[in-house]
Amino acid sequence: MTFRLRDHTADVAVEAEAATLSGVFAAVADGLTAAMCDDVPPSDETDEPMSFTVEAESREALLFDYLDQLIYERDVRGVLPADNEAVVSEPADATGEWRVEGRARGVPFERVDARDVKAVTYSEMRLEAGDGGWEAYVVFDV
Repeated sequence: MTFRLRDHTADVAVEAEAATLSGVFAAVADGLTAAMCDDVPPSDETDEPMSFTVEAESREALLFDYLDQLIYERDVRGVLPADNEAVVSEPADATGEWRVEGRARGVPFERVDARDVKAVTYSEMRLEAGDGGWEAYVVFDV
């Protein structure tokens, strides 16, 4: 699973690849972390474990809502989400919703020099299955 930060007119974009859909969600989240902080400190006792569940009507909406939830958790808890993990589940039937179980390590802002990322956007968002797995491209408003 990998990600790359890309310059994007007054914003920042994350391009990610992974073998699985869950992996690409986590890779984009790690890209979001990298967009906010150049150097994430190693884990210690002040870190706050975070976990949450997000549901949405489509894969793309789920990715958007998952990243939006990470930004919300950052703002409410005053922590930088790091070491992101995601487990994506497909709907059980045509009327069901996509679901992601998210986990991260919340690094207190006092331990990092973080930049503000205001929001995730749908602008140019791409989430596709490729030959070697999944690819995603997400633009964040900074």
